[in-house]
Amino acid sequence: MDWSLLTCARKGHVTYAPDEPRLRGRLRAGTPVGEAWRCLRCGAYVHGPPHGSGPADEAPLVMRGRQLRDAFIMRLFAVERAIRALIVLAAAYGVWRFAHHRGSIQRIFQEDLPLLRPLAGKVGWDLDHSKIVMGLRHALEVGTGTLTWVAVGLLAYAVVEFIEAVGLWLLKRWGEYFAVIATSFGLPIEIYELTERVTVVRLAAFVVNVVLIVYIVVSKRLFGLRGGRAAHDAQQHNASLLAVERASHEADPRHGTATT
Repeated sequence: MDWSLLTCARKGHVTYAPDEPRLRGRLRAGTPVGEAWRCLRCGAYVHGPPHGSGPADEAPLVMRGRQLRDAFIMRLFAVERAIRALIVLAAAYGVWRFAHHRGSIQRIFQEDLPLLRPLAGKVGWDLDHSKIVMGLRHALEVGTGTLTWVAVGLLAYAVVEFIEAVGLWLLKRWGEYFAVIATSFGLPIEIYELTERVTVVRLAAFVVNVVLIVYIVVSKRLFGLRGGRAAHDAQQHNASLLAVERASHEADPRHGTATT
């Protein structure tokens, strides 16, 4: 997949006319219907005046190629975090509602559940030893204050997930650090849950979190890995079309600047 062309198809081309004459000539072409300028993202020639002009060092830094693919992956992680945050937020609301409206559930156990025993017995369902019923009974024994604190904890977790989602979606470096650190703190709990019981959901969540940590740390060069922030910024800058064209121009033997 050509990520540059795909993005230009969605957002449009980005052209720029640098003030440096030789570099300007490498980005401009004359055609029978007028001038055309190379797109800084996909490299295609686009008819019409450039969208901007000025020194090459002040040209907009446009993501292209692999950078766009990485941005797409980061935003996939952001969507996953946002969905998880919504689920946890719903759970927090459910716990809070249960803590403050348990009277109706208690009436069901005291009045309606005995009436269901004969019907449940006919289909082979033992209500007295059902895990769902036993779990609800245990929850009813927990104090309102404890359930409120559980709801608060879930709400805090949802907020953390939302912050991760926002930071990753906006492609901010602080969001990458926040996501890695917050996710790392949750790994010991997920490992403990897997030692108790392995389920598809638990295993999938654990794998997603491990992949997220490894991918972000390695690809974004966090914590000084592979040169750290300086190397990451240099890689971003060197991938721009203007940097590529400038390097090609300086290495062209016809201009007498190539080294042997």
